[in-house]
Amino acid sequence: MNFTSVNESVGRHRWTICALIFAATTINYLDRNVLGLLKPVLSAGGVFGTDKAEQELNYSTVVICFQIAYAVGMLFAGKFIDKVGTKSGYAWSLIGWSFAAIGHAFGHQTWSFGFWRAALGVTEAGNFPAANKAVAEWFPKKERAFATGLYNSGTNVGAIIAPLTVPYIASAWGWEWAFILTGAVGFTWLAFWYSLYASPAAKLQSGKLSQAEYDFIHSDVDEQEAEKADVAKAKVSWFKLLTFRQTWAFFAGKFMTDPVWWFFLFWLPSFLTGENARKVAAYMAAHPGYTGDPSGIPGVISWPFAVAVVYTVSTVGSIFGGWLPKTFINGGMDANKARKLAMFIFALFPLTVLLASRLGTINTWLAVATIAIACAAHQAWSANIFTTVSDMFPKKAVASVTGIGGMAGAVGGILIARAAGLLLKHYTGLNKVEVGYGILFVVCGSAYITAWVLMHLLVPKFKKIVL
Repeated sequence: MNFTSVNESVGRHRWTICALIFAATTINYLDRNVLGLLKPVLSAGGVFGTDKAEQELNYSTVVICFQIAYAVGMLFAGKFIDKVGTKSGYAWSLIGWSFAAIGHAFGHQTWSFGFWRAALGVTEAGNFPAANKAVAEWFPKKERAFATGLYNSGTNVGAIIAPLTVPYIASAWGWEWAFILTGAVGFTWLAFWYSLYASPAAKLQSGKLSQAEYDFIHSDVDEQEAEKADVAKAKVSWFKLLTFRQTWAFFAGKFMTDPVWWFFLFWLPSFLTGENARKVAAYMAAHPGYTGDPSGIPGVISWPFAVAVVYTVSTVGSIFGGWLPKTFINGGMDANKARKLAMFIFALFPLTVLLASRLGTINTWLAVATIAIACAAHQAWSANIFTTVSDMFPKKAVASVTGIGGMAGAVGGILIARAAGLLLKHYTGLNKVEVGYGILFVVCGSAYITAWVLMHLLVPKFKKIVL
């Protein structure tokens, strides 16, 4: 039975829920992206100091403030959401990060920015545990990767909207208003969330969900048996979850691959503006009498447009990432093999970013293309690695395990942020910052295949466990 016929026969209310999660994730990444896009403006304004090399290190410190808070927030957000429920947990998280995003407008030096980034990190941590829990509640296994891919594409849509709006808001009204206006968007979402979201059982009771769709959502026999076995048991502690190899497999996968996304999120605009600056310098050295607009120099690109292109391609990757294992399963492949095979395929594509620095010297758009492929592969990978949690754990533990993995990813993000700051400070001082980026691209390109091997060694099969 194909996607369209299933919706026609059982209903499609679950996709309305998916749309709400998609919107929240879009807002989450819109707010998260503003800092990276305004880095050149903030640096020029002296927010990160006056020395160019020191600015790189101070900027990485601000990023690390977010990552540390995000790591701590992830650890507690999952437990909080498992305790209070998806509806309340998601709402409180979004309220918190909207206020934190607006607060950036009142930060004018490294440590005040660090404070607001930390506030944003701890509150934004609630998005993915809540989203993953909602998908586990509203979708059967065969549709979870696709639903996850759809809502996770919101990370790209937020990252597309940001470069198309934020630089222009900052140019017209000042950088403070870029934080205020983007932060205020989240409050609109709350009205839709409170009016539309409830559990499948509550929706069935109110008559807004058909019995056929309710039964389809709960059609995984092995999962229902595992849930029944868990009904009379106590809530699961972190320590208990950490005794399972399945938890450590998810931990390892997120620790290895999340930092790659963080790196591109926070340093892609800086990398592209640096590529432009080098091409301008080279052209001016060869044409000392040139007085035209720098944007007209061969090789100089519109970096906000390039960032939007990268995340547009990533949106396709996110959706394709959910579609591919679903197609494998519909073709008769075991769900475990489908997930593993899809993740292996997606782990290969980021290797293209190993060529980014070298290709960038030829044409910046070639570097953009390799980064776009890597980011699309990351989103495809993410759609599946998030789904492995609901494949392996009962619903009552999904948010907690997602939080543990998210914490691991944030810790990895801290390490790559500090490494980026130190490397780029060093090579900026040597006037060879492109070498620093080249080293970082090697780390990013090889992370996924390494993560896949580790996960496979820890969990050869994504089999549901009974807690």
